[in-house]
Amino acid sequence: MKAVVWHGKGDIRLDEVEDPHVQEPTDAVIRITRSAICGTDLHMVRGTMPDMVEGTVLGHEAVGVVEEVGSAVRGFTPGDRVVVTSTIGCGTCSYCRAGYFAQCDTANPNGPSAGTCFFGGPKPTGPVNGLQAEYARIPHAMTTLVRVPDEVSDDQAILVSDIFPTSWFGARLAEVGDGDTVLVLGAGVVGQFAIASAKRQGAGRVIVVDGVASRLDIARAQNAETVNFNEEDPVEVVRELTGGIGADRVIEAVGIDAEKPGERTGEQWKPGDAPQLALDWAVELVAKAGTIGIIGVYPPGFDDFPIGAAMNKNLTLRMGNCNHRRYVPRLLDLVLTGSVDPLAFITQRETPEAAVDAYKSFDLREDGWLKTVLDVR
Repeated sequence: MKAVVWHGKGDIRLDEVEDPHVQEPTDAVIRITRSAICGTDLHMVRGTMPDMVEGTVLGHEAVGVVEEVGSAVRGFTPGDRVVVTSTIGCGTCSYCRAGYFAQCDTANPNGPSAGTCFFGGPKPTGPVNGLQAEYARIPHAMTTLVRVPDEVSDDQAILVSDIFPTSWFGARLAEVGDGDTVLVLGAGVVGQFAIASAKRQGAGRVIVVDGVASRLDIARAQNAETVNFNEEDPVEVVRELTGGIGADRVIEAVGIDAEKPGERTGEQWKPGDAPQLALDWAVELVAKAGTIGIIGVYPPGFDDFPIGAAMNKNLTLRMGNCNHRRYVPRLLDLVLTGSVDPLAFITQRETPEAAVDAYKSFDLREDGWLKTVLDVR
């Protein structure tokens, strides 16, 4: 089968690889109909997410059709249409039963202390081959797969694989409630869904900061108040908009590849030049006794955080990898009822053959690029 494969920093290829098969009784194999390219995938290609294993299939988002199930998979049959949850959980350990699927004791082959297991990630996460492929093996299928309602399209469902639940989780981490003024840092697709999530969790106002005009246009279409950090000082503007108080809640949706204001160099696979910037802004712009929810990706080893300033403001800090399985079913219901339409945030559709070129355009933050979906079959 064809798959997008990591060979080294800045080196990804569309390769012919061996078809997956059921290895454990709890596995399933799916034929993928939709996959997608995510900002997290760029961390792997840029090298800001270390310890990748050469030959790993990339991607952690997919919709597909069940082809084969292991003997312990009692709730799915071949032909079922499913969405894959990006993080893998067994469903039976104490963490999964408490809803902390991203901290499953069983899923990560590196042991119960290793932390999150997800598709297409570096060695500490498994590695488990990813989902930018024609077929995929799905470990712990009864937990990792969710049936897609017939009325929800593949294009809608693909954004419930990772992006929508991660953003919903971010708003939950930030403790968004009725009437809150919420600041979203980053207007990529996770930031866009963070706006939608915050509004549906009760936010009174949402302010969003980014430096890409087309992304801010999409945020404004959601009636978020936009701040372009390449044209104005976000610290001054957000303080002015909030009467000098700051935002009650902040959702940090940028991560380690944050960039300083100014023009990009156009260099391919260039890591962000200001990895601490979004965290500094989050602490500076949240109100005293406010809450920050961090869903931007920071790898192990990153240790720059303004803890003194946060402590002096009595802030609550919450962060982590999304417990996707906890949220996917209810978010599919929101899509089914029309409360949220994910299609508004898909800006590119490509075939797997064009995936590498799509990665390059997405990496350069080209204007108009928000979310790329791969139409596999």
